[in-house]
Amino acid sequence: MSLESTVNAERVVITGATKRYGELAALDDFDLTIEPGTFTVLLGPSGSGKSTLIRSMAGIERLDSGTIYFGDREIAGSGLHTAPEKRDLAMVFQDYALWPHMTAQENVEYALKRRNLDTSESNRRVLEALDRVGLSSKGANYPFQLSGGEQQRVALARAVVGRPSLLLFDEPLSNLDADLRERLRVEIATLTREIGATACYITHDQSEAFALADNIGVLRSGKLQQIAQPEEIYRNPANRFVAAFTGTSGSFVGQVDSLSESRAIVALGKVNIECRSNQLLAVGDSVEVLIRPSATSFTDSGTSALPAIVLDVAYRGRGYEHVVECEFGTISSVFATQSVARGSKVQIFIDPENCLAFPTQG
Repeated sequence: MSLESTVNAERVVITGATKRYGELAALDDFDLTIEPGTFTVLLGPSGSGKSTLIRSMAGIERLDSGTIYFGDREIAGSGLHTAPEKRDLAMVFQDYALWPHMTAQENVEYALKRRNLDTSESNRRVLEALDRVGLSSKGANYPFQLSGGEQQRVALARAVVGRPSLLLFDEPLSNLDADLRERLRVEIATLTREIGATACYITHDQSEAFALADNIGVLRSGKLQQIAQPEEIYRNPANRFVAAFTGTSGSFVGQVDSLSESRAIVALGKVNIECRSNQLLAVGDSVEVLIRPSATSFTDSGTSALPAIVLDVAYRGRGYEHVVECEFGTISSVFATQSVARGSKVQIFIDPENCLAFPTQG
């Protein structure tokens, strides 16, 4: 059974959003646009402002300044703060937020209280939502009778049953074990796109962000660093922070030896390695080279290969990931289908396409 897609997805436009807690600016003149019907993931470390932002969108927090529009409706601005229940949105929380005295069916049904539906239509929607998340047989169970994953499925059913125009997700998978996180991630992505709602999802987990998103926004200290499709974020990060937070296996400091178009040859001692760069660089500049996990592999020889020693090896199912030490530092996640013993002397090839150079920070 699939949920009917009758959602009128709306564009979300946030302009100049600022929220302070004392001297701390949780949001600092923050701008963001989320296109209707898209799935946007906001990625950032603790303290980056992502929780404050999504709670402000939900109406739980009140902005100090700035505006939020849902379509043509201004729902937050100077002297304006629309109540959460009047924003036509639903939110899935990290801690499930279920009523303990209500059954799973009653928790889902609660989201329809203000919809003025007749009893038969309300029951139909509730049963349809529970069935869609695989809990048609658990409707009479109370939260304490459900596992963590089942409770989060109830929360998901409650969020979609009213067919809101906007779905918000506040790190909903962080309390679950790895296998369950993966399964629920797929369910969230599939169900959200099935109903056609605009979605905004926050997380600190870059692998989760890349798996879910149409667009990823990377946050730092209350500001948006970059927003783009996952492929663009990974290949062309706007700055060092975005590159580092979206996955690296090592970094070295060197000096620009030569430049050509979007490439830089960086001297690491007596070894030169080729990198990509979208930064303004000049020959002689000191740069930090960030290496993506996909950039490294073992090689038999090569003038650009780095001599190294294997420090550690771990079996990852599809093969082995190695940690190696070279003259310039440590590289993790060197993948190979065969294990290389600890202490072995090896040569590491670094693919220029997945190697990024940024000016060193003063």
